[in-house]
Amino acid sequence: MRYEGPIYRPPSEADSLLVQATVGCPHNKCTFCMVYKQGPKFRVRPVQEVVEDIHAAKDVYGSRVRTMFLPAGNSIAVPTEDLVHICRTARQVFPLLERITVYGSARYILDKGESGLARLAEAGLSRVHMGLESGSDEVLRRIKKGATRDEQIRAGQFLSRAGIETSAYVMLGIGGRELTREHAEETAWAVNAISPEFLRVRTFLPKINTPLLRQIEKNEFQIVSAHQALLELRTIIDQCVCRTRLTSDHYTNYIQAEGVLPEDRERLLAQVDKALSLDESAFRPVYVGSQ
Repeated sequence: MRYEGPIYRPPSEADSLLVQATVGCPHNKCTFCMVYKQGPKFRVRPVQEVVEDIHAAKDVYGSRVRTMFLPAGNSIAVPTEDLVHICRTARQVFPLLERITVYGSARYILDKGESGLARLAEAGLSRVHMGLESGSDEVLRRIKKGATRDEQIRAGQFLSRAGIETSAYVMLGIGGRELTREHAEETAWAVNAISPEFLRVRTFLPKINTPLLRQIEKNEFQIVSAHQALLELRTIIDQCVCRTRLTSDHYTNYIQAEGVLPEDRERLLAQVDKALSLDESAFRPVYVGSQ
């Protein structure tokens, strides 16, 4: 099996077979992301190479593979026919396969169209990990996400209608202190419109080699405090009325809140309130990450 460039996968894919379908990220403009700022340049791997790697994995793991994730950034951008072929091959090679997943941002999900997504669902694509980050158009513009709130919502709804699960990621603090309330409230609104199967929480930490770190150094962006980040989480939990599984399975978060909304709302709010009763010194410091 062959890998090129940084290989990242969601924590929920820790036990998944990783077969690289793309190299780099086709957008690569998000101001907070360091992963591909130093390269490599985005390209789609030849489908035959991906198929060869699937067969190579069979030689190593046998037929017991149950989940597969296709890195790298935005592998939903693979041409539809190629991605259909990859998914069908994986299902043939691994008869016990239960889930095939990719990263996908709104622009590239929408490019597939509902018919293309339906074909991918039929071929076995089960879930797309989509970085919503924020429901605020102003925040999305500032971080150069490459999509508006309405486009993000349409993308999530396209996935739902195609029968593909959405694992949506939101980033606490990404609006900075200036937009903290707008970010939280409009993110909750967007999540309700998408109604993702999974809502995964991250908390913004500055990273090396990123435009947003340079903005912080120039005092153009003020990082939220631990309490402000927790208040954003509280707002999102309080205002989400759709059914979704909330998880905060990431090292950046101040608390690990897990539950199903709306039925676990009161328990989750109590957990956040308990954390808010602690002094700021009880939480990890802000630092500049390198991975």
